[in-house]
Amino acid sequence: MTESSNIVPSAGHEPAPVPAWARKSTVVGLSVLVAILAFGSTTQTWIDADVQGAAVRTAHVMVQGSNAATAVTALALVGLAGVLAAAVAGRVGRFVASAVVVLAGVGVAASCIAVIADPRAAADSSIAKATGVSGGPATTVLTWFPAAAAVAGTLLALCGILSIVAARRWPTRTKYDAGAAPHRRGSGPRGEAAEAEGGPGTRVDEIDGWDRLTRGEDPTS
Repeated sequence: MTESSNIVPSAGHEPAPVPAWARKSTVVGLSVLVAILAFGSTTQTWIDADVQGAAVRTAHVMVQGSNAATAVTALALVGLAGVLAAAVAGRVGRFVASAVVVLAGVGVAASCIAVIADPRAAADSSIAKATGVSGGPATTVLTWFPAAAAVAGTLLALCGILSIVAARRWPTRTKYDAGAAPHRRGSGPRGEAAEAEGGPGTRVDEIDGWDRLTRGEDPTS
């Protein structure tokens, strides 16, 4: 009777295997990758603009993503920080950080779509800085980087959603998330030995033992 009571709890506390798609290394690695791709795209040319007019001679202006969509750079960094925070936070912190990643990804995608929809408006500040003329006639041509950044932003938002779903399967890092009681009951060689000798009722808790020693009592009695 004593042997069966010792075997059942140990089998019940075995952690379920985590699927490959839900592993922390998979989710965090993919999220970091797409956040870096979104950030890296802003260092490239998004718009090629040819400016012509009476007030200015013909000029060719190459507009970087960081100038065409300044929010993308900041949001990509926010998403990256959220991913790293979700990797080390507790259960509640993971949910909050993953939600931030979702919002950052949506913001990146929305900013890129705005550039694709109106490249002339996105390039206006760069054209004015290069030529000294704002709002003049100009021909703009988009490169493939805005579309790539929009895809990266969408994937970042999806990674945030995946993190929310998969984080429930990740091992907790604090005793408050994991639960202190299951670890103290029959876990480890000392707990199993105590149960084998006299059952759970005869096992002395360490904190209670120290309290009894402080009062001058024998904790083993």
